Amino acid sequence: MVQPAASPAAAAAAAPPRPAGKAGPALLLVVTLFFAWGFATVLIDSLIPKLKGLFQLSYAEATLTQFAFFLAYFVVSLPAGMVLARIGYFRGIVLGLVIMAAGALLFSPAAWLGVYPVFLLALFVMASGITLLQVAANPLIAVLGRPEESHSRLTLAQAFNSLATFVGPLVGAAVILRSGVTTVNPARMSPEALDHYRRTEAWHIQLPFLWIAAGALVLAVVFWAVRRSAAAPDASGAATRLSSLKLFGRPRLALGALSIFLYVGAEVTIGSLMVNYLMSPTTLHAEAAGAGRLVSLYWGGAMVGRFVGSAVLRLAPAGRVLAACALMAALLAGTSGLTAGVVAAAAALAVGLFNSIMFPTIFTLAIEGLGPEIPQGSGILCLAIVGGAVVPVLSGLVADHAGLHMALFVPVLCYLWIVGYGLWARPIDAV
Repeated sequence: MVQPAASPAAAAAAAPPRPAGKAGPALLLVVTLFFAWGFATVLIDSLIPKLKGLFQLSYAEATLTQFAFFLAYFVVSLPAGMVLARIGYFRGIVLGLVIMAAGALLFSPAAWLGVYPVFLLALFVMASGITLLQVAANPLIAVLGRPEESHSRLTLAQAFNSLATFVGPLVGAAVILRSGVTTVNPARMSPEALDHYRRTEAWHIQLPFLWIAAGALVLAVVFWAVRRSAAAPDASGAATRLSSLKLFGRPRLALGALSIFLYVGAEVTIGSLMVNYLMSPTTLHAEAAGAGRLVSLYWGGAMVGRFVGSAVLRLAPAGRVLAACALMAALLAGTSGLTAGVVAAAAALAVGLFNSIMFPTIFTLAIEGLGPEIPQGSGILCLAIVGGAVVPVLSGLVADHAGLHMALFVPVLCYLWIVGYGLWARPIDAV
């Protein structure tokens, strides 16, 4: 799943690196955070079809789950940076884990009440905690160890995040989608029967989030215990702050922020609609749990592509690699939208493979040449992740009026923009 990765250069400038011996245990702890928030985030893909059937939602209404989740990035990113500067990395992580656990625990009253807006509130609170974790964890990866190895450490952390997004759909299919997806007609049920049905089905929804809450609280206790260790760096001056809007006058950064907005929106849209897409009679007509398991291939492709892409990026210009991957993603999404059956399903799932390198590549291209203003530029790019809240809702509106296949052309347009950005954003020293 996407994560705002702070520039290693910016993070390394913000705090001194720790010796490998001291940083090792702390580094392993921080890497577990990447797995934790990746697992929590990807469960939303299984949640959407369940809530859609449970509350008789349109596709646009169902994608409000992603809107509620990714809105937290826009609302919380900058305040989280200021909190981090005030209380430090490890205390910031503890606070983020507690907020994340609180949001996950809110799934219990949401399930008991059987009210859709309460689920949205739970998602927003959980995502607020995850946002704080990301603001703290990404620069920590860069400073915990030697600067020349920061890229390999970030790759390792992203690999754990990708592992979580591969495992998460399998858990979602086994727990959330186990009883299938059934759309009920309130007109044919008494209010009491409808309420009982929703509470019974919602019970399956809350379980994995209660597990997440328990895991987050355990991690919070561990981080609190080591908050004063020698490996805990100081966070003063390391927070991401949007101190000036003048950076929007830098075309490379401004267009990069728009590319991040569109990329995250495209990635989240396809992942969010995938279960319903695979269940569609015009695609695979799969049962809910089976479709949920197949979604892991979408995110697993991103995991594989990340390792392959890291090697390719050492041999070829980043902009060209980005353009090629975006073009392939656009072709696959378009092919899926225009076909049916196994071909449509395979093409949609394969998009994940080419999504893999897009976020970090756009990010690094966008901040090239910013020098000391890299932290402010990183703040702008992190705010652009709100695309995950907006584009899925637009795609849901298209799905409601023209069908799921046509909804895939919203991501196609997003990817085509990224093709153009990749071809335009040549390395600074090549301009």
